[in-house]
Amino acid sequence: MRFDDLNIIKPILKALNEEEYAVPTSIQEKAIPLIIDRKDVLGSAQTGTGKTAAFAIPILQHLYNDRQDNHRRGKIKALVITPTRELAIQIGESFSTYGKHTGIKNTVVFGGVNQGPQTQAIKRGVDILVATPGRLLDLMNQGFIRLRDVEYFVLDEADRMLDMGFINDIKKIIEKLPAKRQSLFFSATMPNNIVALSKKILKNPVKVEINAVSSAADTLKQYLYYTNKQDKKSLLLHILKDRKIDQVLLFSRTKHGADKLAKHLAAKKILSAAIHGDKAQNQRQKALNKFKDGELRVLVATDIAARGIDIDKLKYVINYDIPNLPETYVHRIGRAGRAGDEGISISICEPEENVYVKDIEKLINKRIEVITDNPFPQTDRPMNNAEKKEAAKEKLARKQEYFANKNKKKDKQIKPKRKY
Repeated sequence: MRFDDLNIIKPILKALNEEEYAVPTSIQEKAIPLIIDRKDVLGSAQTGTGKTAAFAIPILQHLYNDRQDNHRRGKIKALVITPTRELAIQIGESFSTYGKHTGIKNTVVFGGVNQGPQTQAIKRGVDILVATPGRLLDLMNQGFIRLRDVEYFVLDEADRMLDMGFINDIKKIIEKLPAKRQSLFFSATMPNNIVALSKKILKNPVKVEINAVSSAADTLKQYLYYTNKQDKKSLLLHILKDRKIDQVLLFSRTKHGADKLAKHLAAKKILSAAIHGDKAQNQRQKALNKFKDGELRVLVATDIAARGIDIDKLKYVINYDIPNLPETYVHRIGRAGRAGDEGISISICEPEENVYVKDIEKLINKRIEVITDNPFPQTDRPMNNAEKKEAAKEKLARKQEYFANKNKKKDKQIKPKRKY
């Protein structure tokens, strides 16, 4: 099947042809006709399956046809809620790309930046608003945004939204939406709390499920190195000696770890940067743009920051830290090998992460290929429970000693009050 077979209007088809998009992905093929037919849709699709186009194309088509009939402009007719600033920006870019010949206007609002340009764009009039929950509620409370005219509502990355604690914000937003609307709900996973939320939003939805979270793209090759904790950085540098790995998304478990890795790589003359929730929005966007433009070889990211990253033709993903949730592993490696392209994921496993690898292999129902040509093989064994407790005690003691010494220094610096 081709996009030409999906009853898409000519202005959008023209934009798709200009982007050389001819064949829809599975979720696009299944969801677009349903949304054009004005059905509520409950979509389950992992990262990299093309779900943004699956809802953006039919929404643009509805708005274009509605405009021809009613000639109404400047009111927010479609609302897309998404958890991160990066994802919001990329969804906005997708609407601009697919709708460039329709005259439909969109804008994006998110926190962490001056609201002035965002409110000015809203005052000028937009048809589609893409927003993160916090900034949207803030602008609603200030009176800049009203949702009474919304006819098309999308909740994207719902599972990540709940993980980030946005459930109450989502409920407040839904209360302000018109009861009569078309609603679309997309989530990579469908735990019970997500299903319960979807029932509050959707009316008689059609479920579209593509590539369950337990699977990775067939075009993605997965490799694994076993090493010791203290050898991880040396092994990473060994891997990056391969110049074919020209651009890689590198995953760290923590924000602090991401910063340390980026600094370590930079010290070794490897162009890199880190993105995570503690970075300012302009820093994150600057690093992401540099990576997309090929100015950086390595982008180090935490899971939440990386959820919104959509980079065409990205081939390599490296797990510096193995995630403790197997579903997270699938989401991570899904950043590479998108839309039918080949991809390669490389995971670096220390002894304490061996059990995580077993959980991952159980979920994906396959063994990850182990690289034996490894100059830093795993020789340490995982700690037993008693050793883990002892290590935790030592860590706590060091932490307490650090803060005790810090407080002593502060006490010395405090000058006694002058007596008169």
